[in-house]
Amino acid sequence: MKAVNEENPIKPYIHHAKYYETDQMRIVHHSNYIRWMEEARMDAMSQFGISYRDMEENGVISPVVSVSCRYKSMVHFDDTVRIQVKVTKYNGVRLDLEYEMTDNETEELRTTGTSTHCFLDKEGRVISLKHEYSEIDAKFRKMLIVGK
Repeated sequence: MKAVNEENPIKPYIHHAKYYETDQMRIVHHSNYIRWMEEARMDAMSQFGISYRDMEENGVISPVVSVSCRYKSMVHFDDTVRIQVKVTKYNGVRLDLEYEMTDNETEELRTTGTSTHCFLDKEGRVISLKHEYSEIDAKFRKMLIVGK
């Protein structure tokens, strides 16, 4: 099992599939993968000292602009998945991420996904972290550089 991908020093997020996340066949319901992507994104941000709570307290929100998931193989109750996050684009206004979910034991690819986020102020206007929140911007830029 790989703890950290040599090409991406963002540590993977580990999720243990819960019973309540499954359907009657004990297969994880498709909607949960999007939740796991959000959990993994928050974890990756925290690894670089970016607190979403602090961002919100400073008047910055980061809604999802788009999200997609491609299901490769099923995750079942009690499986453990490793979610690797990669920042593919960041320009201070927009953040694009890729996710790769693999079985933690077999390393079989389970799901891939992407999400795109923007940055808004409390009034819902698009903002540039580069110009208005340089400290946060620098941390996201570091995620982009090390994640390439």
